Amino acid sequence: MSAVKKEYLPEYTYNDYINWEGDWELINGIAYAMAPSPILTHQAISSLLIQSLGGNLKECKNCMVVSEMDYKLSNDTILRPDIALICGQKEGKYIKKSPELIIEIVSQTSAKRDEEIKFDLYESEKIKYYILLYPQDLKAKIYELQHNKYEKIVDILDGSFEFKDIECNAKIDFNFVFERFR
Repeated sequence: MSAVKKEYLPEYTYNDYINWEGDWELINGIAYAMAPSPILTHQAISSLLIQSLGGNLKECKNCMVVSEMDYKLSNDTILRPDIALICGQKEGKYIKKSPELIIEIVSQTSAKRDEEIKFDLYESEKIKYYILLYPQDLKAKIYELQHNKYEKIVDILDGSFEFKDIECNAKIDFNFVFERFR
């Protein structure tokens, strides 16, 4: 892309985005095609994360776990996190306010976007927790927003992690999530 100046790239908006076929993300007006359907391990881990996280929200009626739902940050930036814990929103076509936490399951094709671009965007949106999960390593990196910057608080291979300072008591049992892949 170095040969093409940014001024020659089209800048898209949400109105363009909602008419596209296929799976896309829109970041600062630039369209990014999402990878084809994730591999089996990615899908299974996603399902187990939702079960673990969602199972801890039985008493919390204001929060829910969603998967692959558009998160509209602005008219020219729409992301689709793998998993998000949202509070205070009962309906809508997309996530309207900053989630309490977001999990991205990192693959070779998504690594740069997840580790750099989305990392910066989620940090600027003040999302309390950002989790990068690496299915090939059966490891998660958990970041917490501290003083408006993400600080890595743990690399986790097993055990549970409880998320503090969010509306609902939320916890992920990584033994449950990873056990069938060991």
